Amino acid sequence: MSTTVAAAPAGRPGRHQAPPAGPSDQGDGNSGRHRPGLVSTHAGRAIGLVVCLVVLAVSLVLSLAFGAKSIPFGDVWNALTAYDGSEDAFIVRDLRVPRAFLGLLVGAALGVSGALIQALTRNPLADPGILGVNAGAAFAVTLGIAFLGLSSIGQYLGMSFVGAVVTTTLVYVLGSAGRAGATPVQLTLVGVALSAVLAGVASAIALLKPEVFDAMRGWAAGSLAARDWHVFWTVFPFIVTGLLLALVSARSLNAIALGDDLARSLGAGVGRTRVTVVIAVTLLAGAATGAAGPIGFVGLMVPHVVRWFVGPDQRWIMPYTIVCAPILLIVSDTVGRIVLTPQELQVGIVTAFIGAPVLILLVRRKKASGL
Repeated sequence: MSTTVAAAPAGRPGRHQAPPAGPSDQGDGNSGRHRPGLVSTHAGRAIGLVVCLVVLAVSLVLSLAFGAKSIPFGDVWNALTAYDGSEDAFIVRDLRVPRAFLGLLVGAALGVSGALIQALTRNPLADPGILGVNAGAAFAVTLGIAFLGLSSIGQYLGMSFVGAVVTTTLVYVLGSAGRAGATPVQLTLVGVALSAVLAGVASAIALLKPEVFDAMRGWAAGSLAARDWHVFWTVFPFIVTGLLLALVSARSLNAIALGDDLARSLGAGVGRTRVTVVIAVTLLAGAATGAAGPIGFVGLMVPHVVRWFVGPDQRWIMPYTIVCAPILLIVSDTVGRIVLTPQELQVGIVTAFIGAPVLILLVRRKKASGL
């Protein structure tokens, strides 16, 4: 007895025909091979985004009230509306408010830069460090401390950002060499190789100069402590510009996810989109790393959580990440101020403790880790 086997779709290997794409797989700029997110309707995603905004607002309030010294919510409100010069008002307005707003800015920058890199390289385990951003920033700060005598966060900020920009530019130039141009594979390989070289040289300098090692310990762990409004306003224009570029690139990234040839046939500028994404990642990760140090797991984990909820559509991933990544960073910073009172645990350490087990659970789910 013979059986009839449906032919595999053209251009897609396999012995069996894929099931027809459902409504949730169409209309979002994604192919039928993608699984929809937990919420597949636009109304549901919009409601979810509003809920995330409420959670973000709550996390900001909690970060103002809790720390080495807990302050009642009423006193927090009075400090914000009627400054009376008291100790509690000083702690809230001059220490915790700029720290919370910097966490908002840095969290959004780290999360979106991770989402961009994962979309560009089509690698769900990619993070901003894959383009050498963190390594370039750390290398520049190491040089500044060792040979220029830098000693303050403000001085680290400038060197870190310059190092990130120069390194990422070098990665793109080297990755663009050859007839194929700046393919995701070439950018990834060059970024990883250059990161390893810079990290090795920076480690050698730190070992040869003990004062450099001592100065780098706090910054390299990633922290929002001792940051004032000057640091916030310094990185603000770079991060906002990077976020705008990310939002503009979302639709083109949806097309590129289908493959370069199909993306070009749909009218997407593949080369232009890659350059835009690299610039956005450089601005976002470079400014965030300069302001708070190389904080890990935010740019790696948050896009996974967002894709699990909204699916692979970058037009929803970007705004969700802008809101959800600061929640993780601000909550982690608040926890770090509480667990070792009166001492403080750097936020980069807390994000690793929170992010590692969550990420392990997420990557075991194909629905969450697929791009």
